[in-house]
Amino acid sequence: MTNLFSSFDPSTNFNLSLNWLSTLIGMLIISPMFWLIPSRFNILWMKIIYILHKEFKTLIGFNKTQGSTLIFISLFSLIVFNNFLGLFPYIFTSTSHMVLTLTLALPLWLSFMLFGWINNTIHMFTHLVPQGTPPILMPFMVCIETISNIIRPGTLAVRLSANMIAGHLLMTLLGNTGSTLSLIMINFLIITQILLLILESTVAIIQSYVFAILSTLYSSEVN
Repeated sequence: MTNLFSSFDPSTNFNLSLNWLSTLIGMLIISPMFWLIPSRFNILWMKIIYILHKEFKTLIGFNKTQGSTLIFISLFSLIVFNNFLGLFPYIFTSTSHMVLTLTLALPLWLSFMLFGWINNTIHMFTHLVPQGTPPILMPFMVCIETISNIIRPGTLAVRLSANMIAGHLLMTLLGNTGSTLSLIMINFLIITQILLLILESTVAIIQSYVFAILSTLYSSEVN
């Protein structure tokens, strides 16, 4: 490894960004689920999907279009697969790059905004001024609400990529010190790395859930 950030470099041989193909490795996990139905993995995944469907449906509203939770469940699945695969050695973590996270967040936010402003214009204007705001503060509240609305895709993208980078960098930094430590300290280092790996596994699930749940909240606001 030439430097600390080489594990986040998307380019491989011949200066091609073939590392991005790791984003599609999650597809290989899906197909074995259907070799034997109901397999244990299939039952587990269907339970997860059902729980997520109930969560998202509560936020979106039960009277809305059928299948509206499908896009958010797919989004959760894509992010959680990539976050987990990034924990394996020598597998490129695509979710630690703003290129992927912004590609997921920006079209979602743009489509919600276009849908909201075209179909529910009055409803969108009422969101700019929270209920019970004094008249003198209304211009400031409009500015604040507009700015917070504009930065939403950025905060979604940065939150996911920063959390992925932080954990991976910490594990890399600790791992690089292993060759200079004594035998007792190496044992402590291994225990620390295992605990960090467990933490990163939970972060992988939590961050994908947060991304999907916030996208659902933003979509529920425009209806």
